[in-house]
Amino acid sequence: MPDAVVIGAGPNGLVAANLLADAGWSVTVLEEQPGPGGAVRHDRGVDPDFVNDLFSSFYPLAAASPVVSGLRLEEHGLRWSHAPQVLAHPLSDGRCAVLDRRIDVTAASLDAFHDGDGTSWRRLHEIWERLRPDLLDALFTPFPPLKATGRLALRLRAAGGLRLARTLVLPVRRMGAEEFGGEGGGLLLAGNALHADLAPEAAGSGGFGWLMSMLGQTYGFPVPAGGAGALTDALVRRLRARGGTLRCGLRVDRVVVRDGRAVGVRTADGGTVPPAAPSSRTSPSPPSTASWSSPNTFRARCWPTWSGSSGTPPPSRSTGPSTAPCPGAPSRPRGPAPSTWPTGSTNSPASPPRSRCGRSPTARSACSAR
Repeated sequence: MPDAVVIGAGPNGLVAANLLADAGWSVTVLEEQPGPGGAVRHDRGVDPDFVNDLFSSFYPLAAASPVVSGLRLEEHGLRWSHAPQVLAHPLSDGRCAVLDRRIDVTAASLDAFHDGDGTSWRRLHEIWERLRPDLLDALFTPFPPLKATGRLALRLRAAGGLRLARTLVLPVRRMGAEEFGGEGGGLLLAGNALHADLAPEAAGSGGFGWLMSMLGQTYGFPVPAGGAGALTDALVRRLRARGGTLRCGLRVDRVVVRDGRAVGVRTADGGTVPPAAPSSRTSPSPPSTASWSSPNTFRARCWPTWSGSSGTPPPSRSTGPSTAPCPGAPSRPRGPAPSTWPTGSTNSPASPPRSRCGRSPTARSACSAR
């Protein structure tokens, strides 16, 4: 019997499962769909000679995340790829706003729109550098990130206080007009704000545009070589290497609760998956107080919902539950089962929250030759 069951094999669930496995827990991940990945998948449906990312395509917050970097996914086949430049906004008159990881290149492209706009970009980048450690800490700390938010508030005050806060809550169109004399800077900010599903006139879109732009400036917009699914594959390989189990095509109908504590899950085929009894667990505690969880419990720490191409995927629907494990899943003997499987009430709360993964709100797809 597993020590923990994770519901959903999207990126949040797989990262959470890997962290639990690293803590010495035996972990089973249950996924409703035929394969893992959620919105981090690719296929060859357009043309067999090309890989097409189905949902999300690039992952700057994965590059920035100390949790993801700590998994050392490169040892499990992941290879990040960067374009020569992060992104560009060409205009019909030949001018082009360019976001490049070399800030001199970005600034020069904006000065071509209006002399001095490169300096304005550098000023926004200096603010980012001051806020970055605590801002990223707040994003990757389990909710609520009280300490990180407190430190961020102090840094925000030192960086300009109310004036800066006002700037970051502006609509991105207004922010671009106030910060730059030409069109280029506003194009970079507005284009990046759209990745958060925010319109140029929406309050707060300026802050999101600034954040995504600065992530691109610092980390780029890396993509997994071979398609988005290569990131999922690396997470699955790592989990299995640590003894974790992944079962796909298996819908969870409800969480079974006994005396206010989750003690198992009921699947659509009528089966149950229980955890090991707490008294039988001898492995170290996991990086969370919850031994039962959907991936959302770990989301703030492991994988922000809008990392990379952001948003929430549409609810998935089962194509026919199955108890078979995913193809290629290694079999392994289970540890000793507890003498009794917890019994009692099978009343459960509403179905657990679904995994949320990064989806491109602009339905952007990236193709790469095989």
